[in-house]
Amino acid sequence: MNLRLTPNTMPVAVRPNILGSQSQTSVGGTQSGGFSGALKSALNSVSAAQNEATRLQREVQLENPQVSLEETMVAIQKAQIGFQATLHVRNRMVQAYTDIMNMQV
Repeated sequence: MNLRLTPNTMPVAVRPNILGSQSQTSVGGTQSGGFSGALKSALNSVSAAQNEATRLQREVQLENPQVSLEETMVAIQKAQIGFQATLHVRNRMVQAYTDIMNMQV
């Protein structure tokens, strides 16, 4: 079983920048890049993974023969790992904010 993440299977927020330039995505006709753009992209990716896992769970419960239990379990694990990573990033950001606010000027 191949468990490596290739650039095509990695979430958008984690993909290496192949061209070496700053990643920018178009949102509503405006350019957003940097940390805020990457964070929005990561949150959208995690949300999409959770929605997909929920959809597959529903299909398995309805006994849809087109959806396998293995596929559903993998989708659930991907969503869970993405959510945990997002939670860790949030905790680190809150800790960094607290550290900055406690610095003496």
